[in-house]
Amino acid sequence: MILDAREIPAGTLLHTDLCIVGAGAAGITLALALEDSGLDVIVLESGGDDAEPQTQQLYAGTVADTRLHPPADNYRVRRFGGSTTLWGGRCMPLDALDFKAREHIAHSGWPITLDDLLPFYPQANALCEAGDFTYTTREFAQTLPPMIGGLAHERFTTDTLERFSCPTDFGSRYRARLTNGRVRVLQHANLGTLPMQDGCTRRVGNAVVRVLGGATFGVAARAYVLATGGLEVPRLLLNSPGPSGRGLGNAHDVVGRYYMSHLAGTIGTIDLAAASSVWHGYDVSEEGIYCRRRLALREQAQRALGAGNFIARLHHPRIPDAGHGNGILSALYLARFIVPYEYAKRLYDGTPDGYAGSTLAHLKNVISDAPGTAQFLWHWLRKRTLADRKFPSVIVRPANLRFSLDFHAEQEPNPASRVTLGNDTDALGQRRIHIDWRYTQQDVATVSRALEALAQEIGRSGVGRFIYDPNEVEAEMTRYGAYGGHHIGTARMGADPRTSVVDANCRLHEVDNVYIASAAVFPTSGQANPTLSIVALALRLAAHLRGAANPGVQTGTRFAAPTACPATSLSESV
Repeated sequence: MILDAREIPAGTLLHTDLCIVGAGAAGITLALALEDSGLDVIVLESGGDDAEPQTQQLYAGTVADTRLHPPADNYRVRRFGGSTTLWGGRCMPLDALDFKAREHIAHSGWPITLDDLLPFYPQANALCEAGDFTYTTREFAQTLPPMIGGLAHERFTTDTLERFSCPTDFGSRYRARLTNGRVRVLQHANLGTLPMQDGCTRRVGNAVVRVLGGATFGVAARAYVLATGGLEVPRLLLNSPGPSGRGLGNAHDVVGRYYMSHLAGTIGTIDLAAASSVWHGYDVSEEGIYCRRRLALREQAQRALGAGNFIARLHHPRIPDAGHGNGILSALYLARFIVPYEYAKRLYDGTPDGYAGSTLAHLKNVISDAPGTAQFLWHWLRKRTLADRKFPSVIVRPANLRFSLDFHAEQEPNPASRVTLGNDTDALGQRRIHIDWRYTQQDVATVSRALEALAQEIGRSGVGRFIYDPNEVEAEMTRYGAYGGHHIGTARMGADPRTSVVDANCRLHEVDNVYIASAAVFPTSGQANPTLSIVALALRLAAHLRGAANPGVQTGTRFAAPTACPATSLSESV
């Protein structure tokens, strides 16, 4: 059922087995997965069904370098459905290598393997509405033409796929199911703090919940799950003192550290005129899902080059440069003022005005290429604007087969890249975050070495040439700063409490009844967009929580209850 916390009287104490904080991809997944578990579950969601400026403002914070990171309240949505109301729908799993410790990637290695997550990926794919869990062309039902005909595949492969969700807004898609279910979803409910249980150093007690402009009430739960995203998770933990007084889970000053995103940019020119064929658009699977192939750096090549995980896609020429002569791209540039910030940022090419004086040239392109522009707009109206399953992005095939290269790479975990609390407070009295995102020379090396290897592979194959300026790599990979809404690693998973925040089951090392469901727990970022893996990890956590409530029925262990604390378990009634 979905309720409004603004109707709960001040001072009320709600009792439950499990309290989930946040109703985005992770929180809603957990709620759905635990519907029939026998557990009493409450979900706290800060927003309502629609965007609310006052609520969104709670995400505001400060940024150390605004050239390298967007404002704290961008790329995040504080409402029912969370940032799935914003995402582009790109889905792909992590690779086996992402979970391994690698000498050339500092602080790498997960306490679990890909095999531990694989059982949960198919259901995650279904929840994200991305079709079957098949991510290579070998598993594709139909035979696909080569991406680049004649390209040797010694260091790069073109047989891996990205699948695209509708994109699915988890809030609207699963609202009816939650409305009619047992789980209580409280909208407009903001978690304030998680104080320690009286007389106990290993358990959190009653949560303090606040309503904007309204009452404060409490939730008494056996266990809590923070499912609020990679920036809000450290904020909530650091705003609760915990047993150390330095923040919940932060006895060793790890909360908020190792903040990662992805390294992304567009660079150079790939001339593929000599290739026997070129296909850089979307394939449609048998079940009607848009899929796209990309150039992926093989595991053995990553190790040989000392590079992180890296993928690249053939991309149209830079939009702001009117020299491309394409009416579609020029129309996009001219429409940049009405495009959402998250996508318009790339249209500016790094400066507020883009290429100075280019507006007239773009207008000329639109007029001279009027038939092509009209055809594109008709396609966009049918396949994007009016479609339930939306065509994922702009695809323009250059007549001369000269593409730019769009790359997306792993960022090395860096303890100096971090999220802390600032001095300002929000409308609820909680300290806001301060973001200091940093990259390393290994990050520059990952992109530089991968690009060089790709240029060599294209040249040796005789399919064309890739021309770019190696001296511009660092500038290109930081042109847009930290990539979009990929907030990763701020409460990392690990076996050692001195270098991680949660264990292999996503439970805080420091206390026995607080878990995290978020990309915050990822020890490394890999090359993959995080949403699908966030959902898979939430499903894995749900299985663990079921086991905690019903030992022997499903995997998981009972919550430990130190002798200094009251002996409680998740399955006991309240």
